[in-house]
Amino acid sequence: MFLHGDLLGERARLTPDRTALVYIPTGERLTYAELDARSGRWARLWRERLGLKKGDRVAVLCDNRPELVETFFAAPKSGVVIVPIGTRLTPREIAGILEDAAPSAFFYGDEHADKVHELRTLADVSHWMSFDGEQPDPVCWAPEHGSPEDLWCLLYTSGTTGRPKGVMLPYRMIVWNGYNTVIGWQLREDDVTSIFTPLYHAGGLGAFLVPIVTIGGTVVLHRGFDAAEVWCTIEQEGATVVLGVPTIYQMLSEAPEFRTADLSRVRWLISGGAPLPTWIIDLYQRRGVAFKQGYGLTEVGVNCFSMTVEESASHPGSIGKPLPFTETRLVDEDGGEVRTGEVGELLIRGPHVCRGYWNNPEATAVALDAEGWFHTGDLARRDEEGFHWIAGRRKDMIISGGVNVYPAEIEAELVLHPRVRDASVVGVPHPTWGEVGVAFVVPGAEPPTTEDLAAFLAGRLAKYKIPREIRFVDSLPRTPYGKVVKGELRERYETEKDADDRIE
Repeated sequence: MFLHGDLLGERARLTPDRTALVYIPTGERLTYAELDARSGRWARLWRERLGLKKGDRVAVLCDNRPELVETFFAAPKSGVVIVPIGTRLTPREIAGILEDAAPSAFFYGDEHADKVHELRTLADVSHWMSFDGEQPDPVCWAPEHGSPEDLWCLLYTSGTTGRPKGVMLPYRMIVWNGYNTVIGWQLREDDVTSIFTPLYHAGGLGAFLVPIVTIGGTVVLHRGFDAAEVWCTIEQEGATVVLGVPTIYQMLSEAPEFRTADLSRVRWLISGGAPLPTWIIDLYQRRGVAFKQGYGLTEVGVNCFSMTVEESASHPGSIGKPLPFTETRLVDEDGGEVRTGEVGELLIRGPHVCRGYWNNPEATAVALDAEGWFHTGDLARRDEEGFHWIAGRRKDMIISGGVNVYPAEIEAELVLHPRVRDASVVGVPHPTWGEVGVAFVVPGAEPPTTEDLAAFLAGRLAKYKIPREIRFVDSLPRTPYGKVVKGELRERYETEKDADDRIE
């Protein structure tokens, strides 16, 4: 019998009266017993009123709100698989996900009623129900006992490299992510976390919601991101650990409250989702806050590396060492181990790795090999102490004149320039060298010139790494979790180049 799939139920059994969830927009505060009871009511609604069976899917579209937390934890109680939907997607994009996931029910917040109205003409779903109109049954559902490989959740990837794929997250994976994070990050039962990143994403669900529930801490939930509100909440609720992405941390640092907020109870901040510029680390460390960088993927449990507060200061830019029960390899294109200090593709194996992709055995076979290693597609290097550094995506690597060039290395240097706000480097075709780098730079208030940046990089990087072109832009296209959509930059470059060629 498999008991620990009902993670919230087990925590409520141990510490029923401890505060589990604080919802900022309404001031609502729920104990673990209350949150567990609400989750049980949704489970009963699905199974008895709607007649859903174990393995049926329920899609959910809403901003951050208690119902999203409740239904997420209702999934393992009922055996139903939850499918969180990205709120920024268009109805047509959502319809593609619904066609793949084939949910029996679709729950939504009225804040997205207009989108759902259009979606109902595009997708065939048996039950459409609003959180703002539907009340779950007052009697809880007795939790189902399942196997570790039963699915808890389907999370669809952002689709920056093609059609989104549904990542299959079983009970085993989500619970082990909670265990590993508590152990590796040394979370405590008195930890309080402020969550303002979207809960339809693996980062929001896996980085702190599940681990904090595992240890019995308190989640302070924002409906969305507002810098002033976040700083006020961190101070008033006594947040101790907080996750963000580099873009959000930059926006937080630019808010007036950054200079005045009482951060005495913050043990550390952690960034994930995209490469973290070291100047952001320096900025927060000067504010007296320990700042770490994390690493993870939807497919491998979000949290895969760890470091102590002291190590975060002595190894800026590193993602740390693998968490307990996590194996890593760095391999070349032939699958052989690279030497210490060299760059190779990062492979991860452990109980926190997904089952593969829903309805997509071909993609599963490419990513997850027969020995259980997940091929992340990320390039990394490891030093003699076991600390890892991310060098970028394998698909983003530039091969110029037969030499490998890693955009992340160039981007890290560009953002150190005092007049650069943001930067991204992509590879484009070149008749002589095969590929060369083009840098897209978001200037600061006082823009630099291309000559300024070329001279700046010349003292920091080998000549073959310096981009052949630098283009200034107002902003970089990013996903909600801060990753640059480099495909859009390449398309923009080609479009502008074609226009230039026509003018000539």
